[in-house]
Amino acid sequence: MREKHEKQIPLMTKIVNHPHGKELEEISRILDCNPSIVDLVYQDLTKGGEKKVVGAKGMTAEQVLRAAIVKQMNEFSYEELAFHIVDSSCYRWFCRIGVTDKGFKSSALCSNIKSLSWETWQSINSVITNYAKERKIEKGRQTRMDCTVVDSNIHDPKDSLLLWDSVRVITRILKQAAETYDHIRLPLKDHTRVAKRRLLGIENAKTSKQRNRLYKELLIISDKTVGYATRAIDILDQSTMMDLAQIGFSEQLKHYCDLAKQVREQTYRRVVLDLRDRAGIKFAVGGGVDLTHVFKVR
Repeated sequence: MREKHEKQIPLMTKIVNHPHGKELEEISRILDCNPSIVDLVYQDLTKGGEKKVVGAKGMTAEQVLRAAIVKQMNEFSYEELAFHIVDSSCYRWFCRIGVTDKGFKSSALCSNIKSLSWETWQSINSVITNYAKERKIEKGRQTRMDCTVVDSNIHDPKDSLLLWDSVRVITRILKQAAETYDHIRLPLKDHTRVAKRRLLGIENAKTSKQRNRLYKELLIISDKTVGYATRAIDILDQSTMMDLAQIGFSEQLKHYCDLAKQVREQTYRRVVLDLRDRAGIKFAVGGGVDLTHVFKVR
């Protein structure tokens, strides 16, 4: 026998004073303000048939809806959902399950929740969106949703990795330009291997003192590479016979040099600036960090 709601509200514990409990309480209030949502769920569960007055008491339409919300919020499996609904007083309260009730098996939860069609969920979303519009909570012009996290070739934006990327990319562009225009003699010295050694040293450093020293050496390498690129840009721009490829190399170098300077500046502020007085090193305001007289790059 299928019902929309429990005819008699079961004895339930109060919601606990916790952020997630308050969130469930607010969702419950919104559902109570929109009874048409339960009507939509009830239509799917009864398949348009007549209401039976006999038979075993199953989940109400309201309980199916609320259990589905709990499952989606926490990405539970049906086995986990069955356990947490019974185990948690908050989820019992939210799903309208009394203190003395046994709860529901995973098979019952699965069959009931899967009975809801995507058209029903779309209609539920429209009801909630209209509710938010009427109260000027959300205009509904954009849809925000979670996405599945997958592996990518984008690494963590650590300062050491960004500095290494700056050296690697600028050096690669300089090599390509030097091979294309071998008659111009662009300034270039490949520091990628030593930069990668400093990067690995930073990631595996055992002490902060060792890590800070390696960061400073990596800053030197980055400044040198940017210096090569800056001189190469001047040479390319001053060339009398410029073609589209030459302009492209110049623009790429300008772009990545700006990014490299930004990375160097944030690394300087985070790693070096706090150690300036202790190390006794003077830095030029607004210019590059000259540490070549302190550390020798091999």
